[in-house]
Amino acid sequence: MSFKMEPTPEISALADVCRENSGIAPELFTKYDVKKGLRDVNGNGVRAGLTRISTIVAKEEINGESVPCAGRLYFRGIDVRDLTAGFYNEGRFGFEETAYLILFGKLPTADELNHFRAVLADSRSLPKNFVRDVIMKAPSKDMMNTLARSVLTLYAYDKNSDDTSIDNVMRQCLMLISVFPMLSVYGYHAYNHYYKDKSFYIHRPDPELSTAENILRMLRPDMKYTQLEAQVLDIALVLHMDHGGGNNSTFTTHVISSSGTDTYSVVAAALGSLKGPKHGGANIKVVKMFQDIRKNVKDHKDEKEVKEYLKKILHKEAFDKAGLIYGFGHAIYSVSDPRALIFKQFVEKLADSKHRRAEYDLYSMIERLAPEVIGEERKIYKGVSANVDFYSGFVYSMLELPLELYTPMFAIARIVGWSAHRMEELINVDKIIRPAYIGIQENAEYKPISDRS
Repeated sequence: MSFKMEPTPEISALADVCRENSGIAPELFTKYDVKKGLRDVNGNGVRAGLTRISTIVAKEEINGESVPCAGRLYFRGIDVRDLTAGFYNEGRFGFEETAYLILFGKLPTADELNHFRAVLADSRSLPKNFVRDVIMKAPSKDMMNTLARSVLTLYAYDKNSDDTSIDNVMRQCLMLISVFPMLSVYGYHAYNHYYKDKSFYIHRPDPELSTAENILRMLRPDMKYTQLEAQVLDIALVLHMDHGGGNNSTFTTHVISSSGTDTYSVVAAALGSLKGPKHGGANIKVVKMFQDIRKNVKDHKDEKEVKEYLKKILHKEAFDKAGLIYGFGHAIYSVSDPRALIFKQFVEKLADSKHRRAEYDLYSMIERLAPEVIGEERKIYKGVSANVDFYSGFVYSMLELPLELYTPMFAIARIVGWSAHRMEELINVDKIIRPAYIGIQENAEYKPISDRS
């Protein structure tokens, strides 16, 4: 009996039965006041919890009315704009400093930061033969699956794997924060070797380097990178580190943690959420969309031609025919995404250093034109602007990161936020999260099998 790789006609027929009997009429969501996606028609989310870790501001109260405003993001009450400007202007990498802030609720002193860096460096090692026995022996074309499998396998090496005391969960989280870059990059090298027949090499992280520097060191054959490259990657990691408690993967972290299960299972579940193209894979869609635009638009400086092609994308006549201009719009932000605005400052510098100014100019043009096109062609309840995914894929391509590592880069950053939210859930709540669903199926009588048609 062989392992089936495609649906058989019999399985497709069963799927048809499932589709026929599982559909729910859209009007029933309105009838029962159920928020699809847990958001109302104005994009306001259903309140499912409280958090001190990060806060998103997209509206202001003016004369008793809620009015969209330029987006702001706060980590533990500190504006991310001030945070990034602070460590950048003072000549530091920010990943470790921001991780400390998010995990422990305050900015570290110089001594506290040095100690925290040492703790992370000490945790940055994998069990003996783990790379050979786990990562190399079952390479996958999907790095998020590789990452999740590695995380679940680490459970077996942990003698205190099921201990959910805060001290032990802190140990586990700091270890995972430390090794995520290794698991991701090594997983890619295994894939690149076994699937693409490329050279295989493993570079150990340097305990003296920052997380961003070590990622580039481990990824590149010659281990070389520029200061600007490392700084821009560091900024990217900081901006992706957390984003409120309501995003899909962080909410998953709270839900799974509330069941009392182990850290490895929680993080694997969050990885499964982030893997989804509606969550962590959006920047890949942006990169592919731009490849399509450059291929099909003859003059990249002609605003009229570019705008007409954006309309074709929106009308499902071009690119993937989904009718979406990727990298625009957000569940919360309308006027602007603060992460995108911060990112853009560094994107321009990197583009100039990489001699890719023409591409940057095209991105800037589309950042300006796309909201106009969307506003003209679609009825939208709020404004639309570029989100952080719009520029992140371009940055990763300039850093020569392979497409397979785009979403893992998100995970390398977001594991910090997941860790903080897991501990927040364990410290404050002892109830399992169990939302209510309304059953709408009509009752039916049981029939003996001989009477069923």
